[in-house]
Amino acid sequence: MPLLVDVGSGPAASGHLPAMFDTWQRLRVDADPLAAPDLVADIVDLSAIASGSADAVWAAHCVEHVYAHQLRPAFSEFHRILNPDGFACILVPDLQAIARYIIEDRLHEVIYNSPAGPVTAHDILFGFGPAIAAGHWRMAHRCGFTPAVMLRRLGEIGFGETVLRRRPNLELAAIVSKRPFVDDAEREALFTRLRL
Repeated sequence: MPLLVDVGSGPAASGHLPAMFDTWQRLRVDADPLAAPDLVADIVDLSAIASGSADAVWAAHCVEHVYAHQLRPAFSEFHRILNPDGFACILVPDLQAIARYIIEDRLHEVIYNSPAGPVTAHDILFGFGPAIAAGHWRMAHRCGFTPAVMLRRLGEIGFGETVLRRRPNLELAAIVSKRPFVDDAEREALFTRLRL
């Protein structure tokens, strides 16, 4: 059974994974012990996970919660735990996409409604305000991404290939693989299976 390492997993009930992972073994990793993960760990130190043991890493809205200087160690850990055919999917807020809200002085205007409540540009930039106010300080954003920043930071690690797509929900989706994709069809098939 393939192994998915779900970093920044949140509580077990979060149903945020694409259906392609339904039959995979899932290792939930979170720095917050209250999320009751399988492994309490920060993404900059996944040393409890063996090198080359993961088929995939899912990192949905978690890397923006570390400081910029911690990105290289975190992405290096993703690379280390992936097997030679493995890949990681990294989803982050797209700061370039919300820039117009800042320029137009609409920082606190509701952009969309999430299951957790209304989301503003301020939430996307600094972290979801209601969660932080409720004492979940780990939800604060400590770094941010535009397409160029994401490509540069991932390019420092030595992945075989990085593909970045802008999503309509104001986020960037990066797929990084240990080896280059065989062809465009393999690349597109993975994006389709991940619903990205």
